[in-house]
Amino acid sequence: MKKVLVFFMMAIMACSMLLTGCGGEEKKAADSAKVLRVGTEPVFAPFEFPKEGSKDLTGFDIELIEALGKQMGYKVEMVSMGFDALIPALNSNNIDVAIAGMTITDERKKVVDFTESYYTSGLMIMVRKDSNVKSIDDLKGKTIACQIGTTGENKSRTVEGAKVKAFNTQDEASLELKNGGADAVIGDAPVVEYYMTKAGKDFAKTVGERMEAEPYGIAVKKGSKLAGDLNKALAELKKSGEYDKLYTKWFGEKK
Repeated sequence: MKKVLVFFMMAIMACSMLLTGCGGEEKKAADSAKVLRVGTEPVFAPFEFPKEGSKDLTGFDIELIEALGKQMGYKVEMVSMGFDALIPALNSNNIDVAIAGMTITDERKKVVDFTESYYTSGLMIMVRKDSNVKSIDDLKGKTIACQIGTTGENKSRTVEGAKVKAFNTQDEASLELKNGGADAVIGDAPVVEYYMTKAGKDFAKTVGERMEAEPYGIAVKKGSKLAGDLNKALAELKKSGEYDKLYTKWFGEKK
């Protein structure tokens, strides 16, 4: 009887150890889940901006990088910062990737690597409704507001005799226009168009055609294999139709 009791107790202990071991392995697996630290500037609707009444972020870029992370087996962790801090953060390993409506330019390619383009944008001019400005040629000698560190700023500075006011965010540049401190805003077309539908329709209008097709890319540190991994995941999302669903949700049907 004692032998049976001892055997029974040993069996219980073995099961307990087995269960504990399984639980430990599960916890270890959860703790070691890959994390993708993603830097962005969440003031660039409809690409990245805070959800209404929440600290969580939403937008085309946010949903795209989350889908890419899932495809690659990563848990995505968003890190908010100023646009001009994104590349330094990549190079100091504070973030793994940056997605923020960032145009792929030769200058930026000197210091970071980019994925293939995931969106093609362009620049647009926004003026007050009573303005006589019809194109960029009419901005000579006038005051132009823009977001610092963007291609909108670069374009603004090519206008002959223009006074350029560069702000931390596109919203601040638009407010300067609204308050009469600038004659025009030059910014990314989808952002300007989105602003027009939400806050600018009562006082502003857009003029001229889109300027300079601009490919947006996801930036990574020079030499990082993440660029290749992200390209592969992006191709999979396009193949499955998930990319098109996200595009349609935020921009409507592709033209």
